[in-house]
Amino acid sequence: MPVSTPLLDPKLDPRLTEAADRLEELDQELSSPEVLSDPDRLRELGQERAWLEPLVTAAAELRSTVEEREGAGELVETAEDPELRELAEAEVQELETRIEALRARVRELLIPPDPMEDRPAVVEVRAGAGGDEAGLFASDLVRMYRRMAERRNWSVELMSLSEGIPGAVKEAVFLVKGKGAYGRLRYESGVHRVQRVPETESQGRIHTSAASVAVLPEAEEVDLEIDPNDLRIDVFRSSGPGGQSVNTTDSAVRITHEPTGLVVSCQDEKSQHKNKAKAMKVLRSRLLDRMIAEREAERSRERKTMVGTGDRSAKIRTYNFPQNRVTDHRINLTVYNLEDVLDGELDEFVSALRLVQEEERLEAQTS
Repeated sequence: MPVSTPLLDPKLDPRLTEAADRLEELDQELSSPEVLSDPDRLRELGQERAWLEPLVTAAAELRSTVEEREGAGELVETAEDPELRELAEAEVQELETRIEALRARVRELLIPPDPMEDRPAVVEVRAGAGGDEAGLFASDLVRMYRRMAERRNWSVELMSLSEGIPGAVKEAVFLVKGKGAYGRLRYESGVHRVQRVPETESQGRIHTSAASVAVLPEAEEVDLEIDPNDLRIDVFRSSGPGGQSVNTTDSAVRITHEPTGLVVSCQDEKSQHKNKAKAMKVLRSRLLDRMIAEREAERSRERKTMVGTGDRSAKIRTYNFPQNRVTDHRINLTVYNLEDVLDGELDEFVSALRLVQEEERLEAQTS
């Protein structure tokens, strides 16, 4: 009984051999005096080794299991004792199950870890077309991400908030910190559309409105340099609620990055210094996101989907209240638990989107 499926896609097998060879090279380099005396190089090679070692181990286990499966298959074909043949057939089934699991594990490990995965995420939610109803929907999205953060024990820090009618949000910017924050939230970037009967609608007609979401990795100073000469910083008097002194001093800050035209404002703090620090954090993240988006767009030209490219103008998801339906248009996934989704239960979407992106990245690496 020959193995029913090959060890791996023929494109992947050479990559596993390369990974094993590279691991041997790394072990030699990591023991050399030159590397041991260079902390940056030592850390870089150590990170590469930490990625390769479990991949090489899983690949070796996969090959060993395939060999066992071949041996068990031969025993099924040659055994004359019915009881022995039955035992061999049971072993074949067990080994094939292990092989499938190991194949999936190897494919997962072949993709290098995303260095941005555990970065804090700067989330920007803006009301779009639809008037007050769009602002109410934007508020629903802000709550959805807050609930998602609570489920994962992430922290949320409000950076900027502009409100409309009671309960509505024109724009909200907040920072989410926690393990995997950017890695999981990044798939939320794009246009979210809602279909429902607004509370102010007397005729019971369904309205369609939208809100846009942008998710950026928090930038560190080492990620990019900002020339102070490229910045125009304006201070002005805060508006809206905020207590004493907020509206009586020039504490609000607006920063314009002149080369790109990016503008960031912050007025939530009473201190001009704190508002400037928050605005610079958002500006730095937007500049880093622009760099990442340009690289992703370049890589995605050959892709079939827009998953993970951060296209802000793409309609990614529809929330249909009358049908209790949420549809993600990038992967054609529909669920009928709208209330749970708006309560922060996004794991089904995130898992499916991550799987598609991993397959795209793996295909790009082996093509």
